Amino acid sequence: MPPAEKAAGALRTIGELALEIGRPQHILRYWETRFPQLRPLTRAGNRRYYRPEDVALVQRIHHLLSQEGYTIRGVQKLLAEEKAPRVPRAPKSSAEGFRAIRDALIQALDDDLR
Repeated sequence: MPPAEKAAGALRTIGELALEIGRPQHILRYWETRFPQLRPLTRAGNRRYYRPEDVALVQRIHHLLSQEGYTIRGVQKLLAEEKAPRVPRAPKSSAEGFRAIRDALIQALDDDLR
């Protein structure tokens, strides 16, 4: 008999999540050591409980590794780049800087009108 379907916001155990993505539990524990973003709740006896955002991250990591062909290092780099704020490059001249600001404002106005 298959386990009862949980609500979308319910916590998942490591066993439930491993079954859901088709990977063994030790792989999920290994990913916790490689991806600092992945931090499930731990309770008595080191039982892991995955929140919905943890589940989404595990599913994304699994997809990138198994479907997209990324390596562990590649996924680490991708996730780190997404977390880091984007720093705009410095303009070469003040005129170029003003054009960049103007273009950004035009784009923002266009987005607001849509």
